[in-house]
Amino acid sequence: MDSDAKLAPRAAGRTVGGKMRKFGMAGLIGALFLAACDGSAQRSEDWAFHGHDPQEQRYSPLDEVNRDTVKGLGLAWYHEFSADRGQEATPLVKDGVLYTSTSWSEVFAFDAATGRLLWSYDPKTDRASLVNACCDAINRGVALWGDRVFVATLDGRLISLDAKTGRVAWSVDTIDRRHPGMHYTITGAPRVANGKIVIGNAGSEFGVRGYVTAYDAASGRQAWRFFLTPNPTGGPDGAASDEIMRTRGAQTWSDGEWKVSGGGGTAWDSMTFDPSTNLLFVGTGNGSPFDYSRRSGGQGDNLFLSSILALDPETGAYRWHYQTTPQDAWDYTAAQQMIAARLSLNGTQRDVLMQAPKNGFFYVLDRRTGQLLSAKPFAPVTWAREIDLKTGRPVFAPGVHYENGPAILRPGSLGAHSWQAMSYSPRTGLVYIPVQLTTGVFARDPAYKRRPLGQNHSIAMRAFPEDKDKVAAVRATMTGQLLAWDPVAQKPRWSVPHPWFNNGGTLVTAGDLVFQGVSEGKLLAYDATNGKALWTYEAASGIIAPPITYRVRGEQYVAVMVGSGGAGSLVGHIVPDRPRLPGRLMVFKLGGRAQAPPFPAVKPPPIDVSGVASEGDPEAGSAEYVRTCSVCHGANASVAYTADLRRSGALRDPQAWRAVVLEGALEANGMVGFAKILTRADAENIRAYVLSQARKAQGDGQ
Repeated sequence: MDSDAKLAPRAAGRTVGGKMRKFGMAGLIGALFLAACDGSAQRSEDWAFHGHDPQEQRYSPLDEVNRDTVKGLGLAWYHEFSADRGQEATPLVKDGVLYTSTSWSEVFAFDAATGRLLWSYDPKTDRASLVNACCDAINRGVALWGDRVFVATLDGRLISLDAKTGRVAWSVDTIDRRHPGMHYTITGAPRVANGKIVIGNAGSEFGVRGYVTAYDAASGRQAWRFFLTPNPTGGPDGAASDEIMRTRGAQTWSDGEWKVSGGGGTAWDSMTFDPSTNLLFVGTGNGSPFDYSRRSGGQGDNLFLSSILALDPETGAYRWHYQTTPQDAWDYTAAQQMIAARLSLNGTQRDVLMQAPKNGFFYVLDRRTGQLLSAKPFAPVTWAREIDLKTGRPVFAPGVHYENGPAILRPGSLGAHSWQAMSYSPRTGLVYIPVQLTTGVFARDPAYKRRPLGQNHSIAMRAFPEDKDKVAAVRATMTGQLLAWDPVAQKPRWSVPHPWFNNGGTLVTAGDLVFQGVSEGKLLAYDATNGKALWTYEAASGIIAPPITYRVRGEQYVAVMVGSGGAGSLVGHIVPDRPRLPGRLMVFKLGGRAQAPPFPAVKPPPIDVSGVASEGDPEAGSAEYVRTCSVCHGANASVAYTADLRRSGALRDPQAWRAVVLEGALEANGMVGFAKILTRADAENIRAYVLSQARKAQGDGQ
């Protein structure tokens, strides 16, 4: 057995009390794919794929838990993890076993009915890789194929595990090591396509060149790689993307910093394999750096940033693309979930692909050709007036590239919809979207200079205001919504407001229920036809992950990972301010009577900084903090998924502070030293700023 895989003793863990459609020749391989996975078609009682089925609809045909019975739903079992960061994984269930992952890419296997821990695996992720991660040391889940479980790690490995024991079958390094200055991470879940395991990566904010890679599931041998931006040297990569980049992609870029940064475009989250067309759809990310004038001289659309790509899963060959946000300068990624479905449009049945990316428009495409069929805003949008259906391009609003000064736009860079999954019900014909109502201020940073460590987004960021009236004004524009969207009529059918913007993904079932967790720490079930809340469970910690449902031995269960974190936790004053809490897997069934103990109700008190002085400049420290520290420690040093710096004992001693900030005294915990980019004066300025925040917290009793 691999030394990091642990078979659990019988008492371990915290445990309390379809039919396959007909395929044409083009989809024959896809049909065989489905059959090979279970020995038959996808079993309705399992949740064996990230989106329940390869088409990522997140719809379950199970209906034992329905509008009439959901009031009897109770906790069946739970497991508490040691990881106290954000929990974003979609659990998978196959043959009575539930598999999930936690932060730091650890994997767990449970008896899906009882919660008995069967085994766990710790890949020993390099904690120093956290410095290259945009949004926490999270992991969005595993993939299943045959008798294997696949997980991608934050530090860039793809690992195949034996599904019964957790032993390592093979492990590969997915990172392109030819460019050591590019800092990649992986936070997304792998996907399966025709016996290949496909994985992308993250890091656009830090300066990387995105790509997606397919590996043979049995051996780990690389099958193909597709780069998502051109080769900065102008030469070929020996990759599946060479031909399309030579004939089309490279012509959409001009001279600029992309030749150093790599251009971005990372496939950091969603991919969808459609067996009926035998196409793999890949959603791509934002540009690097953000500022279009710096990145590409303000010229060209910059393919394949913020795009949906259709690739041949066997070879990685290009088939078609649609770019949702050409000339991206706002972090409007198209890496969000893509749902394949069949809709009746103007009296014609169409095989479509649907996406609600960060830019706020809901897109319906012909999934065989990439033709844009419709696009309408599902949230407030000010960066574009409309999407021109003839050209497929946005009609930009004036000044959106902040060429004439700061631009206040909706949505902000957090997006109108991020990675939190939406779901589609063929019964209601509606898509259920966890909408983020966000606003952003975009401005060029005149002091920007590319650095070898940390973020390199090139835009001027500011800490959130501390004035209570200004905080209230910002807070009013940063809320959430559960939206039932009609993709045929391109209009809302109903919505439920949420006080916070960073809520969980959705699940919809044949019981006409929509499940969603929310930032306040609740899991709710709504009537899928009208949005009426029918059931609530107090989870006591924020939920951002999407729920799933499955059936074992005739009983239907609903499961969700509980634990707040991720990008939403970086914006102080507009998310619930909580202490870091251990993550939990919560599993429910009708008649469940288990009880989970409450989390601690009080935050640790602020440290006493009375009489502690600094020779640094807190205003200069605020700017440097935002540039260097806020990606992990949050705005205003107040809310995030790492240490609350207002409560750091190192604040009292400038030498201890330098040992941590410059020399990396806590590198084993993920806090690397920043001596490459910060001076002693910079470090002291940051300390002065954090001291000001600690005094404020001490005065407010926070």
